[in-house]
Amino acid sequence: MYKLDLPVDYKEASAIERRRAMEEERKTRIFNAKTRQIGVDKQAIEQQMFDKKQMEEYERKRHEAFAADALRNDRIASMLQMRQERDQRALNEALNEFRALHQQPNSRREWDLYDPDYLKKDKPARVHDDDPRCGISSIQKFDGEDLNSKARKKFQNEQARSWHEQQMRERDQAKRSQDAADRLYELKQRELDQRAMDLQKAEEDCRRAINMATADYNKALDNEQKERFRLKEQQDLDDKMTEIANNVFGDILTENPAVAQSAFGPHRVITDRWKGMSPEQLEEIRKQQARQMAENERLRQEEELRDREHERQASANARAALLIERELDRKRRELEKAQADENRRLAAEQKAHLDFLNKEVYTNPPSAAYFMQFNTTTR
Repeated sequence: MYKLDLPVDYKEASAIERRRAMEEERKTRIFNAKTRQIGVDKQAIEQQMFDKKQMEEYERKRHEAFAADALRNDRIASMLQMRQERDQRALNEALNEFRALHQQPNSRREWDLYDPDYLKKDKPARVHDDDPRCGISSIQKFDGEDLNSKARKKFQNEQARSWHEQQMRERDQAKRSQDAADRLYELKQRELDQRAMDLQKAEEDCRRAINMATADYNKALDNEQKERFRLKEQQDLDDKMTEIANNVFGDILTENPAVAQSAFGPHRVITDRWKGMSPEQLEEIRKQQARQMAENERLRQEEELRDREHERQASANARAALLIERELDRKRRELEKAQADENRRLAAEQKAHLDFLNKEVYTNPPSAAYFMQFNTTTR
């Protein structure tokens, strides 16, 4: 048991005196029949009811404020949704109007393939002898019936040129229409984004950059296609001129080594005309082999240097990792040693405290007066 001759704690003593005074005051209220009312503290209950009503009023106002805020947010969301739907309808109307004005079916390049009135518009199989539609497979004109071949060929050339020019105009018109549609879409998108939220400016800049990059990419592809077409035409022209020159100055059956030169490039030859490589070509091959051997040797040396540098770096990293691991082990051993010292100190303090409790505090057994102090208050 606890000893009763411990030093006086003034803070604890004042708390005990305060509780004793409260107990005496409670006795005067409970044991006095004139002031006691149905065994409860009416003033405290009224205060509790007043506090409860205030809390309910506060909760009611709080719920009303939340409800008003929710209604306002719903109205704002409804207005934003209506505006978005209205903008979407306007965009769809503009798109349909553009399609109705600039994308009619009869303006397409393939309209003649699925025109419902094609048979009505079609001409007879043969109108006259100079009809350009009467080809070899038409079975409308046979050998000996071609009365005006020169005029027909001239007409066919002019017609092909006209078709080519028309295709170029259609392609330019389609490109201009596509560019106009892209500009219309971009302007409409900017307007919608500006009205919706100013914070989407970054997204507009990004879209503008993407459109510019796409336009540049398309332009680069167009230039590349034109260059390929020009090179192909130049190659075809060179092939034709080479064939003409071979036929005019033909020395195919001679021992001229130039006869074996292919029209497809200086590195290719005609096998049935080739007389073997010249000394200059053999010397060039040997020089090229020597250059390749020197280049391979240089690459091998560079690879060996890279391997040695990689091994050196790996070795340095391994040494650094070993030093770091040793330092971590040293710090861990120091921490374990410090923790063990702290645990021994705490164990000694706990043992001293237990000895103090067993030898100094728990030495006074309870008496009958200790048990008589219970059931003497109003609690």
